[in-house]
Amino acid sequence: MSLYFDFSVFSGQYFSITVLVFAAVVGIFTAICAALLGVSLVLKRYSMIGDGLSHVGFFALALAAMMGVSNEKTVYVTVPVVIISAFLLMKMSESQKIKGDSAIALVSTGAVALGYILFSIAKSGAGDICAGLFGASILTVGKEDLLLCIVLSFIVLITYILFYNKIFSVTFDEAFSSAAGVSVRAANLALAVLTAITVVAGMKLIGSIMISALIVIPAVTSMKLFKSFKAVIISAVLISLICFILGFIFAVTFVIESGGSVIMLPVGATIVVFNIMVLIAVSLYKNIKSKAVLK
Repeated sequence: MSLYFDFSVFSGQYFSITVLVFAAVVGIFTAICAALLGVSLVLKRYSMIGDGLSHVGFFALALAAMMGVSNEKTVYVTVPVVIISAFLLMKMSESQKIKGDSAIALVSTGAVALGYILFSIAKSGAGDICAGLFGASILTVGKEDLLLCIVLSFIVLITYILFYNKIFSVTFDEAFSSAAGVSVRAANLALAVLTAITVVAGMKLIGSIMISALIVIPAVTSMKLFKSFKAVIISAVLISLICFILGFIFAVTFVIESGGSVIMLPVGATIVVFNIMVLIAVSLYKNIKSKAVLK
């Protein structure tokens, strides 16, 4: 077995430069949107909603496969299914009969189970199931995926910018926001829908399961470094972008050659690992710093 980096991919030896650019743009937009929304979701303890929607995304892909929808048109199934699920998850999180996190956990596991059953009915192979869970090959990211991601990302970014003050208010103090005339329920619902859109936008490249990590980890990492809301948002976006770029480059250039076959790392999983490594590094730094202060 031999391990090495092969940067010739950027000269078009293995992948078309166009394919690499498409995949990179999709990932960058997804990383930005996920980090932005992740800060509010983590602060409001709604991160489980992002995780639940990512699992529902897998179910939506399985439903599209069972219906015989082509890969280019799965969006017509995934978008409405995930957005409707955002409404349901938000309502369940507000329910008094069952705790919100328990309800979302039930939906998450149920969505994956139903998705696997539907993939089996559709006679999809293990490759299709793994692609749905952990992201497809960058070779499958086409022009339609690029345009879809750009449109959905702009919807998320523009909405977030326009309603930034309300999102800020609702994130920290729902009672004050309600007294000030802000519809807390509408704001929470909008946050869930924007998260659903982000999940759909990045699901193909990153994977329906992996996308929740991009929502939570950069936000948690950033909160260890900064205290102000704006600083946390900016740093979360930067951390998410840096981890994506490093993970993407590592995944497409690191080669494992074994038994005459060449193995390349999955992009989505590699990006998540880089996010985790940064979180661990920041945590260690903060621990060392706090111990130094106590001494």
